[in-house]
Amino acid sequence: MSDRMSSSRRSTVVSRRSFLSASSSAAAMAGLSQLGFLKGLPRVNAEEAKPDPKLVRFNDEIEPLVRLVEETPRERLLEEVAAKIKKGTSYREVVAALLLAGVRNVQPRPQLGFKFHAVLVVNSAHLASMSSPDDQRWLPIFWALDHFKDAQARDVSEGNWTMTAVDEAAVPAAHQARQMFIDAMDQWDEAKADVAVTALARTAGANDLFELFCRYGARDFRAIGHKAIYVANAWRTLHCIGWQHAEPVLRSLAYGLLNHNGEPNPSKSDLAPDKPFRENQSLVKTIRPEWQNGKLDSKATEDLLATLHTGSSGDVTKQVVEMLNRGVSPQSIWDALLLGSGECLMRQPAIVGLHTVTTSNALRYAYETSGSDETRRLLLLQNAAFLPLFRKSMESRGQIDDVKINELQPMEVAAKGELLDNVFAEISKDKLNAARLTLSYALHHEDAKDFIQRARVLVFLKGRDAHDYKFSSAVLEDFQHISPAWRGKFLASSVFNLRGSGGNDNPVAQRTKQALA
Repeated sequence: MSDRMSSSRRSTVVSRRSFLSASSSAAAMAGLSQLGFLKGLPRVNAEEAKPDPKLVRFNDEIEPLVRLVEETPRERLLEEVAAKIKKGTSYREVVAALLLAGVRNVQPRPQLGFKFHAVLVVNSAHLASMSSPDDQRWLPIFWALDHFKDAQARDVSEGNWTMTAVDEAAVPAAHQARQMFIDAMDQWDEAKADVAVTALARTAGANDLFELFCRYGARDFRAIGHKAIYVANAWRTLHCIGWQHAEPVLRSLAYGLLNHNGEPNPSKSDLAPDKPFRENQSLVKTIRPEWQNGKLDSKATEDLLATLHTGSSGDVTKQVVEMLNRGVSPQSIWDALLLGSGECLMRQPAIVGLHTVTTSNALRYAYETSGSDETRRLLLLQNAAFLPLFRKSMESRGQIDDVKINELQPMEVAAKGELLDNVFAEISKDKLNAARLTLSYALHHEDAKDFIQRARVLVFLKGRDAHDYKFSSAVLEDFQHISPAWRGKFLASSVFNLRGSGGNDNPVAQRTKQALA
């Protein structure tokens, strides 16, 4: 990256002519004409996908749709689901069937991730759908349906795991279930956790269960953040499809969180992935009671970014505590954590770097959703501790460029009217130039509405991997959770893993056009 950066500095003015060819195709896409084939399906309005408080019991009518998703061959699934939708099957029912088919047929082992992205991506596809115009909302879900069939086939080739029936005789009474679940999770006891979480799914409230799960999702740095991601995505999807579907989802979630990669039982061992949680459980107690009443401090954000660039987990968490205790707002800390995640991606645009962003998004969601003051402090410290661990993981995978997000400068441009077209054209060529162009764009468009819409459409049309949906949904959401002064640089970091306007549409988009014609 250092060579590209030097070249970019020597060429600070981008001419109108250098982007004209790419701009013409991007401008055509800006009209969203390529998504016209979706008009054949009924629109999905935002109201339909909101949580329905009346949905409290499991709906047996979902089972035939789940079986259709499970049993229909991949080459026919999109057509079969399209036919169901035209006959009245709702958006919520399709998403529910997709999630349930995933948790029942795809094993969250040997790690959360890999083929299990078929489950993890459901919420990301849903978020992409809900953030799009009504007549475009089916495309991400159809992509996720096709992706599930790929994961299902991989699971079959690896042993054909299927979630087994609950051992009903071992399911505890309601008043015993919570403590039994805590003991099982603390002891890493899969069998006991399975029956305990079954009882909780049947008798406990969603908020109480979230408080338990969000802590266990953040307690260890295994599977590069997928545990926290699964907790957040499972909860958010259940909010859409209804709590009556929670039991198999929570059983899968507990099973996935207890994975420790063949290591000794963590409750009886002193293992590195568990070290931050052990230390932060004590460190949170040193934070002043009024820690949420601090003031925004951009200098403190810059100082924390500097530590995140080279410091250890201990260095970062101690600095966070010091900042909170001297009256710095948690928002200034989250600014640094989210920007630091984007910086990791800039330094090594690859699988680990992008998971710093998606993990921070999940932990931020848990932080904002938790009602426990102590848990919120712990989640903040865990996110702070994880970023240096991500950086360490990156070191084992190749070169890490010495680029700093707060030093990124906008590129002077000659044709501001075509700036957005140029950004997405340049993503396919030179991501650092695209980042500098994005920063130029952000200086004149504080809400970045057109950028966000264009980015989503490009994922719909050209995304080929679950990470395209996971990353784009996370980063475009977190843009709204960063202080305005820092949003431009955060948005600029996103282009290191967003889709550009170059290249062909993905095969699923082409198949969907045919299925819905």
